[in-house]
Amino acid sequence: MSRRVVILGGTGNATVVAAAIEHARRMGATDLEVTGFLNDREPVGTVLDLFPVVGRISDSKRFLDEGYWFVNTILRIDGNRERIALFESLNIPDDRLATFVHPSAYVAPSVQLGPGCIIMPNVSMSPATKLGKGCLMMSGSMMGHNNEVGDFCHIAAQAAVGSYLKIGKGVHIGLNATIHEGFTIGDYATLGMGSVLKHDILEGEIWAGNPARFLRMAE
Repeated sequence: MSRRVVILGGTGNATVVAAAIEHARRMGATDLEVTGFLNDREPVGTVLDLFPVVGRISDSKRFLDEGYWFVNTILRIDGNRERIALFESLNIPDDRLATFVHPSAYVAPSVQLGPGCIIMPNVSMSPATKLGKGCLMMSGSMMGHNNEVGDFCHIAAQAAVGSYLKIGKGVHIGLNATIHEGFTIGDYATLGMGSVLKHDILEGEIWAGNPARFLRMAE
């Protein structure tokens, strides 16, 4: 029996995640079935790519009571603290967060995925890495071994994350960024697209460039 899923978000992360889940469903590789999006910017009934907006973010309690499962994609590069606080205020139980691994992804048997993690097509995850709740590993990204990753992190497409890293809560790692092994990245930090990181990043800092350098604090 399929598990009905609503995705919090809109055009961008939410639509590409919905398409990946639908692709896997048509292959017979998941029991998840996307119903639509909870979105505060588009009118209810608006179709975003394949699926409609079925409610507002505040309608999550009704969908919870009706037996739906949830995927959260309302993350951003600058300001994750507020977005995560919004999601946490909805009080969706961990056991109703849908975890999804696309069949084309490689996830080593010893990897630990928190509730609500999304592993997109062609992702590679090496052994003894642990992802917290609600993390998004986008298409073609790579996660090395023996990493500790906090809740609600966003690893953008083609990012290459090394090994023996400690990555905090709400971290964004940009498109095609590369991280050397052995560093610590603080909560709500950002690494810009195409960056090469060879340094620790403190909480709330934004770094970019090759080699990556501090730009400013997150707003």
